[in-house]
Amino acid sequence: MSKIALLGQPNSGKSTLFNALTGSHQHVGNWPGKTVERCEGSYKYKDETISVVDLPGSYSLAADSEEEKITRDFIIDGTADLIIVMADSSQLARSLYMLADFSKLDAPALLLLNMEDVARLQGKQINIQLLEERLGIPVLSFVAADRKRYESLKEKIYYALKNTPKLKWDKCEDGQEFKWIETLLQDVVTAKENQYSMSKFDKIATGRILGKVTACIAMLLAFACSMVIAAPIMGVGTMIPQFFTPLLQKVMDSFGIHAFIASIVSVLVPNTIYFSFSMAGFVFGVNFVFVFLEDIGYIARVAYVFDGLMSKLGAQGKSICPMIMGFGCTIGGAAGSRVIDNYGQRLLTIAMTWAVPCAAIWSVIPVLATYFFGSGAVFVVLGILIYMILMITIVSKVFGKKLSPVEDRTGLIMELPPYHKVHWKNVLYTAWTRAFDIFKRALRTIFLISVLVYLLTFSGSGRIEDSVLYHVGILVEPVTKFFGMGWQTFMAFLSSAFAKEAVLGVLNAIFAGDGSLLSGTFEAKALGVDSSVLATVMPTVISKAEALAFMFAVSFNVPCIMALSSTYRETHSLKWTVRMALFYTGSALVISCIIYHIANIFL
Repeated sequence: MSKIALLGQPNSGKSTLFNALTGSHQHVGNWPGKTVERCEGSYKYKDETISVVDLPGSYSLAADSEEEKITRDFIIDGTADLIIVMADSSQLARSLYMLADFSKLDAPALLLLNMEDVARLQGKQINIQLLEERLGIPVLSFVAADRKRYESLKEKIYYALKNTPKLKWDKCEDGQEFKWIETLLQDVVTAKENQYSMSKFDKIATGRILGKVTACIAMLLAFACSMVIAAPIMGVGTMIPQFFTPLLQKVMDSFGIHAFIASIVSVLVPNTIYFSFSMAGFVFGVNFVFVFLEDIGYIARVAYVFDGLMSKLGAQGKSICPMIMGFGCTIGGAAGSRVIDNYGQRLLTIAMTWAVPCAAIWSVIPVLATYFFGSGAVFVVLGILIYMILMITIVSKVFGKKLSPVEDRTGLIMELPPYHKVHWKNVLYTAWTRAFDIFKRALRTIFLISVLVYLLTFSGSGRIEDSVLYHVGILVEPVTKFFGMGWQTFMAFLSSAFAKEAVLGVLNAIFAGDGSLLSGTFEAKALGVDSSVLATVMPTVISKAEALAFMFAVSFNVPCIMALSSTYRETHSLKWTVRMALFYTGSALVISCIIYHIANIFL
């Protein structure tokens, strides 16, 4: 099997190229002992299987960062039979810096000049033949988002693998990179004499204040568009338990199947498919919007205006995109982290996004706050927002030490790409493949966690007192009371890690006696909540201090089972997903404990 490796700067189109070449024949993990993503896949051409490695995106091979060290060592080791060096045709002089660095190494290569369509719109012409003669390696003008061009690329790769071409152009000396590029490109690039002037929109989009405001509005609109796109798919998912649960229940009853097995078949399985379907729909919507924004060049503007602020947290400017999306849904935040090139910063961004209360939280907390504090509910909401900022800062300190070490942090160095026409086929293909992939993986993860929740909440009689969760709650209540929660609120707290919507459903089952814990957890949306009973009964059983502690604990607990699955899918790391889950569970209990004991003094 021949092996090729993709080398290039962030935003050079490597990911698009990798996904198009390998399709579903790819797997993602980490480089051994490193917090750096490793993407590998394969494709077949002329009865030969060709392995593809997507090397970490970096601006040079100076071997300062972890990514650069991995990339440089991989090339030096001669593991790959061919290195595909990617460059941006629209800003060739700058994007060939990687090739200048690469020239110092002795490895077979092919130069791929991506974004040829953008260069053409700019009036630039590149003499490919002259460049190929000077370098001594194959050079191909390309558009990674155009599927029609891949046959010629595969043909070029196939023959390059047979001939192992190496650079014949003089090696670049250290510190002479730009002079080396200037000499190389002499008479290669011709362009119309255009004086660049920033457009009115770009002046706003890159402004210190207006740029941030524009980006926030754009991200909120992006979330709204994601929901509009995802709604039909999620709607189909909602119909699965609505149609199949009663149907399967009748079939189980007619055959006299035991209630334990009947509930698994009629409740657990349809809801698992529903959760996975809804999750895939949302991921499709988010990826469609983000790939679109990245394809036209706007995401780079967002990164530019927010980089200074986000770098203080150990992240980068692009991190603001998934964090704002987190207000709508944490799944969207995790899926949106794909726009971040650095793997460690992507993990850190997801960890911080977990601290952003999602829309489901805002459908639960104001209701509960009104039950206990009336018009003072607004101060509860304000307190949660203030603590969110503190929590994001804490998370950046705790996880940033490992994921984004201070010594490896640098300012953003980039040239804003020109706006260009979107490639709809590429947007649709990328969104579809990511959604389908997460649907397949989510089925396994969600089913396993759902089985655990099912075992905890099931009772043959339908009575709460006969469930495992009830007995666990009663058993640990002396401990949970210290953290500010009695058995009722602690059970609802545990259910919030499954789905935030389940909180009111579980409380409804406990205080209104309407339904079981199983139905309250899995079917909270469908069954509804008896608000009048909850508003009347809960304040007589739960103190204001406990209610306040509970609301903060739920807001900053593990987001939900689907967000957990989405995080695992995006991080490809069970270790980091579990670390995040344990940290948020522990910190939720700590803040609950602090608020409970302080509130007991004043309330």
